[in-house]
Formats: sequence, C-alpha cells, structure tokens
Amino acid sequence: MSTPLPRDEKLKVIRHSASHVMAEAVLRLFPEAKFAIGPSIENGFYYDFELPRPLVADDLGKIEAIMKEILKGKHDFVRKELSREEAKKLFADQPYKLELIEDLPEGETISTYEQDGYLDLCRGPHVVNTAAIHPDAIKLMSIAGAYWRGDEKRQMLTRIYGTAWDSPQALKDYLKLQEELEKRDHRKLGRELDLFHLDDENPGEVFWHPRGWSIYLRIQNYVRQKIKAGGYVEVNTPFVMPKSLWERSGHWAKYQENMFITESEKRQFALKPMNCPGHVEIFKQGIKSYRDLPLRIAEFGSCTRNEASGALHGIMRVRGFVQDDAHIFCTEEQIGSEVVRFCALLKDIYRDFGFGDDRISVKLSTRPEKRIGDDATWDRAEAGLAEACKAGGFEYEISPGEGAFYGPKLEFTLVDALGRGWQCGTMQIDYQLPSAERLNATYVGEDGEKHHPVMLHRAILGSLERFIGILIEQFSGAFPVWLAPEQIAVIPIAPNFHEYASKVADRLDAAGFLAVADLSDGRMNAKIREAQSRKVPYMLVVGQKEQDEDAVSVRLRDGRQMNGMKFADFASYVKEKVDSKSLEL
Repeated sequence: MSTPLPRDEKLKVIRHSASHVMAEAVLRLFPEAKFAIGPSIENGFYYDFELPRPLVADDLGKIEAIMKEILKGKHDFVRKELSREEAKKLFADQPYKLELIEDLPEGETISTYEQDGYLDLCRGPHVVNTAAIHPDAIKLMSIAGAYWRGDEKRQMLTRIYGTAWDSPQALKDYLKLQEELEKRDHRKLGRELDLFHLDDENPGEVFWHPRGWSIYLRIQNYVRQKIKAGGYVEVNTPFVMPKSLWERSGHWAKYQENMFITESEKRQFALKPMNCPGHVEIFKQGIKSYRDLPLRIAEFGSCTRNEASGALHGIMRVRGFVQDDAHIFCTEEQIGSEVVRFCALLKDIYRDFGFGDDRISVKLSTRPEKRIGDDATWDRAEAGLAEACKAGGFEYEISPGEGAFYGPKLEFTLVDALGRGWQCGTMQIDYQLPSAERLNATYVGEDGEKHHPVMLHRAILGSLERFIGILIEQFSGAFPVWLAPEQIAVIPIAPNFHEYASKVADRLDAAGFLAVADLSDGRMNAKIREAQSRKVPYMLVVGQKEQDEDAVSVRLRDGRQMNGMKFADFASYVKEKVDSKSLEL
C-alpha cells in the first residue's frame, strides 16, 4: 500500500491536474488555442494560452462550468513516455510545446498525460482520476497577461488563474480568507485613509501623506528611544558612495545588478542598497581600543535597490526604503552576549506592536553557494549564531543556503492576525567586511596589537515601509491609539458649541495628543460616521452639559460609549493607553 502524500503535496498534485482540466475546457471553447505552460502555484494554478480573442470576465464562468462537467466524468490521467521525434509529431500544431521539447536536455525522459481525450506535454505527477477533484472545490479567479517565458520581446499570452482544494469546505474557507485579505489590503486602506500614494511613473517609491507620515515618524521615534536606551549611537551616512568602496566591500561583484549606478566627473558611484560599508567607514575614523567594544552603530538609513518592476508590491516591496539598521562591532567573545541582548530588544519591540513571543518564528540561514570567506570561518560563524539564538530564548529551523554572501543570519518572522508570516528582523555575523581583504577595520587589543572586529548586522523592523504595510493589514487600518494618525475627533452637537469643541481639541493637542475639532457643516451623526470611516479611536461629542461640566461624552471606535466623562479623567485615560502601548481602546 502506498504512503499517503502530505496535504501540501496532495494539493500541488490536485492543482496541477486542475490546470490540465482547465486547458481541456479552454480547448473546447477555443479549438484553435495554443498552449504554453500550466503549473501549480501557492494556493492554486494557472495556464498560459494564445487565444483568438481577449477573454472577458464572463468567459471564466463558461470555462469553469466546462471544468465541472469534465470532473464529473471520472476520467483517468494516463501517462505515456515517448521519443523526442514522437513528441514533436504529437505537438506539431503547438509552437510553445515544440519549443519546450527542443529545450529538453538530450536523454531526458519525455512524457505526456492524457485525460478525456486532452493530451499535454508534462512531467506530472497527476491525480489518478478526475474524480479525485471535487467539482465544487475549484474556482477560476482572474485573467492576466504574461509574456512567454517572461520575456517582454516575446508573445503576450493570456494567463488564467484558478484555485483548487481537497474539499468544498476548504475552498469556502480560502475564498472567505481572500475576502478578508481584500478588505485589509494595505494599498486599498492606504488610499481610503489618505496615508500614502504610489505613482506608476515612479515605481517602487512611496509618497507619504501627512496622516501616513505621522505613523511613520511615531514608529521611527519609538525605535529611536528603544535603541538609545539599548546603548546604540545613531549616525547618518551618504546616500551616494563611490564604486571603489563597493568594490572593496564585495558588493560590486556580488550585488551590482541590484544597484542604481550613476557617474560624475568620469567616476562611477552607486546609490546605497545597504548601510554596512558606511558604518565600517565611521568605525575606522580614529583609533579604536578593545575598551570601545562592543560599539553599536545605528542608522535609519535610506536605501535604494533596483528591484524588477514586476516584483514590486504596494509599500511591501519597494525600491526606495528606510531600514532600522544597525551594526555591532565586537570581539568574537562578545558575539553570544550581543545576540542575546538583541533578541531581548527585538522581543520587547515586537510585543508593543502586538506580536508576542508565540507570533515569532526564527530561521537560521546558512552559507550560500555564492559567498566570500573560507569554510572554517563559516563553520565558526554558523555554530556561534545557533548557540546564541538558543541562549536568547528562540528555537530555530535551518534554512540551507539562504545566508548572505558574507555570513549566516537569523531571520525573525512575524505571524499576523490571518496566520501569514512576514520576515522582518535579521541578525547576521560577518567576519568578512571588516577584514584586511575588505574594508580593513581594526581595533587595538589588550595585547597592544591590531585586530579585526566581528561585525553583526541587525535590523528589527527591517524596511519601515514594509513594516507599516504589515501593520495596516494586521490592524485593518484601525491602529492602536498610540499609533493612530488621528487619535481623537471632537464633535460639537450644534454650531453654538464650536468654541468649546475647539478648546477641548486645543487642550488635548497641548497634552501631546492628535486631536481635531470637526467644525464643518453637517449633522453630528454624519460627522461621527465620517470619523468612524477614518478609524479614529475616540470621538468626543460635546454639547451644553459637557460645556457646563468641563466634560466630554466619549464614543469609542468599537461602539462603546463613556458619557459625561470629566476632561481631566479622559486625558488621563488616553495617556495611560498611549504610554502603555495598549492595543485596546
């Protein structure tokens, strides 16, 4: 008896098989269609076609209906191996399949799968019979354009995306999750809450609006206070640095394709994709002693990376971003204690954003194939980082070959309210960059001789842009009061209470809160609804009674009310929520 596949593997097979069923359905609708590829992907599948006309949304319903009919027919998937010449004859009228056949290495097995008369070039595997796919567990999701083999000089094909699951209930659960994801999409909420915008003519760069920038600065200043208390010194390094520095650091050889390069006075420069070489240059100024170590240098460094436009995604994946970056220069003996110290700081910060220890997972990424340094140094670095990670209170999984080219790293992933993982924090050990072969950073040891420090690269939030995108989706735009771009809306019940509403807002503003009095025309209830649409945590309704008693009637964003609250008591109430970084209103 064969061993059942793990669910993830089973779903891959179901989805790949569903892509073939979809191709058969498309062929019934468009007999002259040309087929490209149809793989399974995360949560679904797609197939690329050259079609006689563009598809419209109604076509998806027609194709899906044909797929359900095919699945009910209980057709076997039949595999057959054949020679290259036989394959060419079978697919003589399918140019994309012919190209794939031509590109197969000599000696590689060529196979086809056939179900219900539909034949496709494919390695497999597939389900045994279409009965293994429930007709109510599939759905076609969208239509897109895709260049053949990702080459913009080649034919633009029509790509149909679908999803398939192992039961109708699993499909329902997935579609429900997609609805929730759409509601929480940071790009959508960013527009609705007037936080930022993106411009197609300037891809990967964020235009922060006042409300969004308020959140940005609040987070930056919060981290600034934490790292200052943690013994870091903050610096700022140039945005543009010469090719010679990037050559010595190793980035020019290993990372050049991701760098924006410019020229001045016949010299080449690069916009910095990372901050580490600049921090080494600061360390090298003046003579350093072992007594100066560990030296923790931090920077909110503006970086630019030449990401492919197709890989960009809202503010989650951008070209221009700021890192909460820092580099710790230390002795080898200090590595363990510094990693443990970093883990404690990281836990403290994540907790304030609502990510407790149970929502943090860690991977230890080991040496990649493309790297600098000898194996003995890599052995020492990987072992030291693993030991320190456990001492810092984290278990970890190994991620083979995913380390940076200069050293291994710990990757800290946050699990959000919808169960998605977001890799944010990193800690990397680097013996290479400060070495004599690279940037030659030295300190004078107890023995009076020069030594090279170990350099620890670390970030907690990672990209601030990306982290804010994560928070927008985590909180669905309803930020906790300490982060909210507008904490309090003061709403008079009638125009003759505008003056008192203004005074309340001014007093709150003077106390350090973000408060606005809504003195616009319109009814009180309409103003409340407007404030709720902006996801304001507290709405203060004021009228005669409140004016006479120096009080406010409080409506919370979650629907609760606290009527007739003294102004001083409300101010104290909100201060406690802000100071404690409470996630509750």
